[in-house]
Amino acid sequence: MNILVTLNENYLPPLKVLINSLVQNNPEEAFSIYLLHSTISEEKLSELHHYVEEKGHHFFPIRIPPDLFKDAPVLRHYTSEMYYRLTAHLFLPAHLDRILYLDPDIVCINPAAAFYYTDFEGHFFIACEHEHSAKKARLINKMRLRTPNAKGYFNTGVLLMNLELIRQHVKVEEIFQFIEENKLKLLLPDQDVFNALFWNKIKPAESYRYNYDARFFERAALIKKQDLESIKKHTVFIHYCGKDKPWHPNYKYALGTFYQKYCE
Repeated sequence: MNILVTLNENYLPPLKVLINSLVQNNPEEAFSIYLLHSTISEEKLSELHHYVEEKGHHFFPIRIPPDLFKDAPVLRHYTSEMYYRLTAHLFLPAHLDRILYLDPDIVCINPAAAFYYTDFEGHFFIACEHEHSAKKARLINKMRLRTPNAKGYFNTGVLLMNLELIRQHVKVEEIFQFIEENKLKLLLPDQDVFNALFWNKIKPAESYRYNYDARFFERAALIKKQDLESIKKHTVFIHYCGKDKPWHPNYKYALGTFYQKYCE
């Protein structure tokens, strides 16, 4: 199973938690972890390489030119590395036909093979819209990005990539051009770019199983739409969206217990 991550040195500790959760809950899978980065030191890469290899899997760091997205906007806790997933097909080995991108603020709590081997049915990507998002916000996003016929507004934290089709059809120049022309309008920068350019090339997946927003549990629990046992049984990826992260000492959301479970 090919896994893609793009991050800087600050996110190496949660990345180890993600990797540990993948390995523990997918014991039959052989993982190849591909890390796209620009600034991580050789010492830190060596430590991570040892961590992955010690678990019986493979690690492939790929250094990206640091000025690749020098003109792209970054906001708050977002960094330039978030854009690397948009051009990952340029840097990944040519023999890979699919890869699963995961944000480092995610844990895997059930087997991921069923999702990983999903039929693309001619789409470039498989991703999740957070269905609990307000309808008004979804409509605003469609208007803002000029995608009135889009199926939804998709979160890029869990992104299954059809590398074969992406290599054939995605033009990097169009990505850079869109960023340049819309940089003042981008609110969730790379995610806006993704939804604007590929809205009709994305196959939807169920967010409650494959990209569960940990913040939603607090709201859902109040109206009994979800419970902890259902999440334990059915959810594959829990995503700790937003600025509050489960490795922060003041993290307040209940699903942080899943993150702590895979800390070593």
